[in-house]
Amino acid sequence: MDRRSEIRDFLTTRRARITPEQAGLTPSPLAGARRVPGLRREEVAQLAGVSVPYYTRLERGDARGATDAVLDAIASALQLDDAERAHLFDLVRTANATTAQARTPRHPTRRTLRPELWNMLEAMNGVPAYIRNGRLDLLAGNALARALFAPVFDSPARPVNSARFTFLDPAAAEFYPDWDAVADQNVATLRAEVGRNPHDKALSDLIGELSTRGDTFDRRWARHEVRRHRAGAKRITHPLVGDMTFNYETMQLTADDGLYLIVCGVAPGSRDADALNLLASWNTTTTTTSPSST
Repeated sequence: MDRRSEIRDFLTTRRARITPEQAGLTPSPLAGARRVPGLRREEVAQLAGVSVPYYTRLERGDARGATDAVLDAIASALQLDDAERAHLFDLVRTANATTAQARTPRHPTRRTLRPELWNMLEAMNGVPAYIRNGRLDLLAGNALARALFAPVFDSPARPVNSARFTFLDPAAAEFYPDWDAVADQNVATLRAEVGRNPHDKALSDLIGELSTRGDTFDRRWARHEVRRHRAGAKRITHPLVGDMTFNYETMQLTADDGLYLIVCGVAPGSRDADALNLLASWNTTTTTTSPSST
């Protein structure tokens, strides 16, 4: 990934979405017609309290000397949320790293999960639970998670990956009634991971693979949206039990940098709970297995 172009495109797309009025600026009556859809560079510089040449240099990808205080000021000027602010810091950090530092993965590649993690998943037999990494590979899931996400785990595309299933498997459109929202979420998660780990070859290969299958992925990728998806609700149409809605919580495994535990739940006594109980009864003899290696 070209760090300079990543910084340039991210900052450009962020300022393009904010009007002067949204930024609290009063347009000058002497100003002519605007040639940009959002803020001008000089307006961002004014809001951030930096010089126009300095901001212009930064937006062109030259992040040398950019301090945390300056980045915070620019993040505030561009009204970045927490995920976007973290992404800006990640881009600048990797751009300013030495060659050796830049090529050292922030999250070391992990090919096997610790036995304690397997035991934890097996013990959580009352709720669907699985472990993924930052590039959305599903590394392990308990029996109920594999039943709930059967189309994903059973997809012929390997290794098992949420984005690969969403964009490359025709079954995804039926499994996810809100396919567009799921696709946006996957791309935004991958974009944030690129900021953290730009030299992850498996991640680069995945993005290249998704980019070769039409412009559905490319159009989303070009938006430079980044998000944190720590909790939320998701709808699916399960091939066995039909429509379901469940909540999910995402927890970072602090002892395993770059890995996340996702636990799903439903409202007690609801139709969704009945559907999940039915899936559980069909899978009482299924043991926890690994869908793939990293």
